[in-house]
Amino acid sequence: MTEPECIDIQELLPQRPPFVMVDRMTSFTRDKVTTALTVREDNIFVDGGHLSVSGLNENIAQTCAARMGYISRGCEGKVKLGFIGAIDSFRAYRTPAVGETIETTMEVVEEVFNIVMANATVKAGDELIAESRLKIALSDIEKA
Repeated sequence: MTEPECIDIQELLPQRPPFVMVDRMTSFTRDKVTTALTVREDNIFVDGGHLSVSGLNENIAQTCAARMGYISRGCEGKVKLGFIGAIDSFRAYRTPAVGETIETTMEVVEEVFNIVMANATVKAGDELIAESRLKIALSDIEKA
């Protein structure tokens, strides 16, 4: 597989600009992925100089999608879609300001058949700014 930082993130995601909420994948193992996003003023989820809570949720979801895209691209050459079935225990402690870079880590807790249960954290530097648990259903539908 190609190193994660060398891949255009848009090859891994079904989303297209202006809806892309990750800039790059910074690390990958089968059970853990980390992405980075620098919050920009023109981001559609920026309100009042900060990335909104909805933007944080979408960033987490796209980090999960990047993991699945990286796995399916490496194994089969084709990126498949996933769907968030549930978001549980989401907490935002603060929202990042324009200019801040956040790192989002998704770690698989359990994977059974096509269902993934995962924990996600969002940090600005060493500060935890959001966390969540998710259930994700993986499909056989290929990204368009």
